[in-house]
Amino acid sequence: SNAMFKKFSMEVVQSQNKTKSSVQRAIRQKLEEQFPTLEGAWDDIMPPKSDFMAVKCQNHITLITADKQILFFQERDGPYSPCLRLLQQYPQMLPKMQCDIGACKFIIGGSNIMCPGLTHPDACMDEDVGVGQIVGIYVHGKEHPCGVGMMKMSTDAIRKVNKGHGIENLHYLGDGLWHNHTLDM
Repeated sequence: SNAMFKKFSMEVVQSQNKTKSSVQRAIRQKLEEQFPTLEGAWDDIMPPKSDFMAVKCQNHITLITADKQILFFQERDGPYSPCLRLLQQYPQMLPKMQCDIGACKFIIGGSNIMCPGLTHPDACMDEDVGVGQIVGIYVHGKEHPCGVGMMKMSTDAIRKVNKGHGIENLHYLGDGLWHNHTLDM
């Protein structure tokens, strides 16, 4: 599903109930396993006494929130992806995929990331990133990430094939999730 948050707004939220503490613990354990570089930061990200919820939305999306701040999203039973604001605070949490500056307008328009944008002389990819991994999308010359994506090809395949979609664009600067990053209901 390309650009799942292009039109995201609070209308798509289907249920917001207090999440059982056993479920909270299971989610937090999964997050800790998926993002080992955040060790030591979890109490800042999700303070122990915060109001932690797994919020169900349309299209099989679940949002993970603490004190109404949306921190992560998940499609069906897939991996968790951080919201861009969280990634900007903790850029080390995801592999870094840097495109050339020409790709910027396409990324923030919701397009997937094409291989040539990742093999350009100004581009730079972390090594050995496999299919299905969640990555931070950057553009040359800009410090902060401008998107969160899922690898459709490995970095090796992107280099070898050098055509087609390398990364699925899940969430990007200026989309609905960027603008609605708190549950204000």
